[in-house]
Amino acid sequence: MSIRSTAISSVAATPSVRQGSQWRLAFLLAVAALASGILLTGLSAWFLGAVALAGAGPAALAFNFHTPAAFVRLFALSKTLGKYGERVAGHRAALLDQVKRRAQLFLSMAQAPATRAVGWQLANQDRLSDYMEDVEDVDYARLRVGLPTTILLAATALLAAATAWLAPLALLPIALLLIALAATLRGKMPAVSRQWAAVRSSQRAAGRLLGTALASIVPLQAERTFSGILSLAFGDFSHAEATRLAQRRTLALLDMLAGLIGPLAALSVMVAAWQAGSRGNALLIPAFLGFGWLALGETAASVSRVALGRVREHAARQGLNEWSPATGLTSRPSSSSASLHQLTLKNVPRRAPDGRSLGRAINLTFRAGHAAALVGASGTGKTTLLKQIAGWLGADGNGQFIADGVVMLAAYRRAISHLCLHDAAILSDTVRENLFAPGASEKQCWQALSAVELDGRIADAGGLGAWISQDTLSLGEAQRLNLARALLSDVPLVLLDEPVEHLDVVQGSRILQRVLTQLGDRIVIYSSHAEHAVQGTTSLTDAS
Repeated sequence: MSIRSTAISSVAATPSVRQGSQWRLAFLLAVAALASGILLTGLSAWFLGAVALAGAGPAALAFNFHTPAAFVRLFALSKTLGKYGERVAGHRAALLDQVKRRAQLFLSMAQAPATRAVGWQLANQDRLSDYMEDVEDVDYARLRVGLPTTILLAATALLAAATAWLAPLALLPIALLLIALAATLRGKMPAVSRQWAAVRSSQRAAGRLLGTALASIVPLQAERTFSGILSLAFGDFSHAEATRLAQRRTLALLDMLAGLIGPLAALSVMVAAWQAGSRGNALLIPAFLGFGWLALGETAASVSRVALGRVREHAARQGLNEWSPATGLTSRPSSSSASLHQLTLKNVPRRAPDGRSLGRAINLTFRAGHAAALVGASGTGKTTLLKQIAGWLGADGNGQFIADGVVMLAAYRRAISHLCLHDAAILSDTVRENLFAPGASEKQCWQALSAVELDGRIADAGGLGAWISQDTLSLGEAQRLNLARALLSDVPLVLLDEPVEHLDVVQGSRILQRVLTQLGDRIVIYSSHAEHAVQGTTSLTDAS
């Protein structure tokens, strides 16, 4: 699976306008929800106070109940609509963020050493689990951390300004509590970060042990070690949960201080107004402001979730950096579409899938326009050789890969090759995204699907915008979608691993012949069993 850097800018630019408008909409709706909540609470307090002051005398008969009651209903409805609207718009914006960065993340993943060292495209399962969790934490950081923090700070500043105008003495206890909250937050963040790192470490260790135990249940039971490994795995899970509980206790002080903001601010405003000589109707406006602080206190109670979201975002970005491609390559090809006429393998060791040596080293030459087939039985190292050529396996120094007279290190080969593995990974996304060709036009996508005889199936499913997943397509359909990805790639070296494995012989030969014809200007190497080799290609039986 190959995603090229030339396509990343296209992916990033496509949803940028919609993404920005969605975040602005989410921000405005969040502001509307918070403002409506503050106005609702303040107006309710004013309303009750005014009714109490009017009493049961003649003033009560002249009191206008309808206008404030209508505003109470208006603010209640606005708060509800704003709250749910902000969630919908915010989640949509966060999903657009995910789409924007997906190409870069999968490029990093495809080039990371941990990924190249394993047989499956997306790395070992415990690392994959961490990766998906990290992607989610980063994608929703703006929704969980940035948006609530911005709204909370803006509302606090607005209420503080109103308090300074109406009851300036009330600012002293409010400021002291806010300073205490900020100091506590700063002091607790390192501990929360360490606890989250411990949770991740324990979960990863537990997942690795549990995966090992379930994958080797028979030999481990024979050795009477299965129960012991399970105990260790569940012990790590228990340690992770215990650390989470300790983290909640650490954050409890933040919640307690945040919960005091509303009541303390409201009491301070009322006391300061009383001390300033406000009585009767003159206390209604301070009451409105004080209960506005109470409404803000309800929002401030989420400060611990915001703090934890910030810690998780920071840890997630560090985790994703482990997948980042190596930098500092001075002569890496600047364009994946650079031409390549000849590739020579010199003294490349032959390996079985389990790493065993398969005899003498390989010395072969491949040329553009002359497709080559690696023919042989399963387990003879065909896929391993393709991964070596693509730079996924084998350290630099284990043989030479010479492209047009220049020795190509693994990083260079990864930049100019497309490795199409037979166990095709289908993302839970649209057909368009699953083609891994954001720079291709719609016409080119349909031409590629037609070449692999998948256009009718995709058209029936709803077109390029149809949502598919690993369970949506059959093995044969997934394999043909994988071949369409190869046709849409613009790299000069295409490597196909068992390209027609899940197809019948007649259809497989027909599709493979068509694919090889369309890739006729490139170096194409594919592995196959003898019955699936296409006539007109060079079969390298000795290399299999």
